[in-house]
Amino acid sequence: MSTLWQKSSVTLHPTIGNYTVGQDTTLDLLLMSHDIEASSAHAAMLKDIGVLTEAEYSDILVCLSILLKKLQKEKIEITEADEDCHTVIENFLVEKLDDTGKKIHTGRSRNDQVLVALRLYMKENLKKMQSSALALAQDFLVKAKEYQNVPLPGYSHTQQAMLSSVGHYYCSFLEALLGDITYIQSVLQQIDCCPLGSAAGFGVSLPLDRKQVADRLGFSTVQLNSLYCQNSRGKFESMYLEACVQIMMTLGKFASDILLFTSQEFDFFTVDESLVTGSSIMPQKKNLDGLEILRGNVCLVTANQHLIQDIAKNLISGYHRDLQLIKKPLIESTQITLQSIEVAGLYLNGITPKQDVIESKITKDISMADKANYLVQEQGIPFRDAYKMAAKESDDATVDFAANIASKVSPGAPGNLFLDHYEERIHELSL
Repeated sequence: MSTLWQKSSVTLHPTIGNYTVGQDTTLDLLLMSHDIEASSAHAAMLKDIGVLTEAEYSDILVCLSILLKKLQKEKIEITEADEDCHTVIENFLVEKLDDTGKKIHTGRSRNDQVLVALRLYMKENLKKMQSSALALAQDFLVKAKEYQNVPLPGYSHTQQAMLSSVGHYYCSFLEALLGDITYIQSVLQQIDCCPLGSAAGFGVSLPLDRKQVADRLGFSTVQLNSLYCQNSRGKFESMYLEACVQIMMTLGKFASDILLFTSQEFDFFTVDESLVTGSSIMPQKKNLDGLEILRGNVCLVTANQHLIQDIAKNLISGYHRDLQLIKKPLIESTQITLQSIEVAGLYLNGITPKQDVIESKITKDISMADKANYLVQEQGIPFRDAYKMAAKESDDATVDFAANIASKVSPGAPGNLFLDHYEERIHELSL
């Protein structure tokens, strides 16, 4: 088999071949099902504009179906000689159908093939992220309801500041995830346009029905300008990675907190034994390695977004081989994000607050701000004066945790969590 661009008997130097193919022999296996789907839609359009006969179209569909089944059974290998999944597909069709197979590339380029495969990959995985993040948000809501009256110190400048609750704490992540899901939806809307038919970026002298192809592939619209199709590569992937980054930032903060709150100095939560590892030298150690890896992966996904932006940001208009290097950080970040949502859910459902321990470690002066507010509300004292009066009082009294939590009635505060509001939002997002 030869490459799709082979024009003479002169072969490419093997070092250059290896260097330029890079990791595509592995990465393209993850994109190949989308490329097959796009090839089917493209073949249907070629039939409708008279490039393929009905019989030729039928033969191509049969072969593409066979190829997809081989891929699903992991019986497809992309070699360095193939370069990419696009070549594997076309060579397979030519091998099986001869001249009919040679017609599949009419009106398209590997440039718009990879664009549409990546676009379909991103759409599929954004929907997976949305579904997984929504399930995690639901778990946070369940836990927030269960522990809404369990006290937890709130921190400012890494010092105990005001009284919060475990339910209030969990709602902060619940709301963050709902915001992340809304962002995912906006990215989906932005990238939901079909680039296939833009060819190498300059269109073709054929009456391609690009809207038909877009409809068949489930896109809401056509990405119209053929040059912008190429120029959007890097931009769209950066938007996609931003959705991953936002989710990871939410999960990373949760990981950092729980690593601190489960340390021996805090001891606020018990952890399910199935979620901890041990030490090879210290028998007593119980390590939350999963959360440490999650916390580190926030940096990796963030760096991958910067990598994609840096590769694409100063390229002149049109396609460039540099853009091939976007695949790895995009696919890697996708896998990390989906796995991290699952890991965060396991830890959320595997930890239990130790109410007695938490209460014993809350400082007695944690209600000072509440006292100032009480003087404002009950005695009409200006807040700044009330602040100074509260600061001068010594506080040896025991804090009534339940009453303190209940007194925080401002919307979104520990005593007014708006749990019904979150339930409604989850329901709306799940429709």
